[in-house]
Amino acid sequence: MHILITGAGSGIGAGIATHLAEAGHEIVVTDLDEGAAKQVAGEIVDRGGVARAMRLDVTDDASVEALCRALEHPVEVLINNAGLQHVAALEEFPMDKWDLLVQVMLTGTARLTRALLPGMRDQGFGRIVNIGSIHSLVASAYKSAYVAAKHGLIGFSRVLALETADTDITINTVCPTYVKTPLVEKQIADQARVHGISEDEVVEKIMLKPMPKGVFISMEELAGICAFLVSPVARNITGQAIVVDGGWTVT
Repeated sequence: MHILITGAGSGIGAGIATHLAEAGHEIVVTDLDEGAAKQVAGEIVDRGGVARAMRLDVTDDASVEALCRALEHPVEVLINNAGLQHVAALEEFPMDKWDLLVQVMLTGTARLTRALLPGMRDQGFGRIVNIGSIHSLVASAYKSAYVAAKHGLIGFSRVLALETADTDITINTVCPTYVKTPLVEKQIADQARVHGISEDEVVEKIMLKPMPKGVFISMEELAGICAFLVSPVARNITGQAIVVDGGWTVT
């Protein structure tokens, strides 16, 4: 299938792109950093996969329109992964930064989905996977913008599930706990600063303590879940939050 992934120049997006390419899918690697996208796409091609890199700013209408015009094939699967983090108490949270997080992770998801949805309708098939977070379901201090945006993804998915119920299009939100990526590594340092504890204590007491399993989520797990959700056998799974939390929300 032709799969477009946002924020795929690093971290979770790059990992999912690599694993899905290895499974035989053709990947459009998009990122605000075109150089990073090209590097990931190049590595996929070097391993025998099929990939193309494109620059994309999900907060910008013109960028989304340019991407749609430049696509060589209709997109069958959209994985909305682009994201960023900022850790601060609300009183110290710059509102331009707050707005940027919501623009990238919620409004940007709606913007790109809106642009690609007509093509999916024309094909009579589409799969949309939003990469949410455990913070789509629960809250953590000092992450007001991130938590608000990730919570919003679930509501957005539920509405789109109803709007696309008349055809073979699904939309779901995958909600993992922490995956060891550069974004999470930065969070560890930021959390240590705002909580006044060591980075080891952040991992032990803040990140892994709420998880009865007590381990980080692997890239293989996320890619495997995405592969299932985009497959024909998942055609009746839509509007759902797929929770990958090591037992966090059952305690």
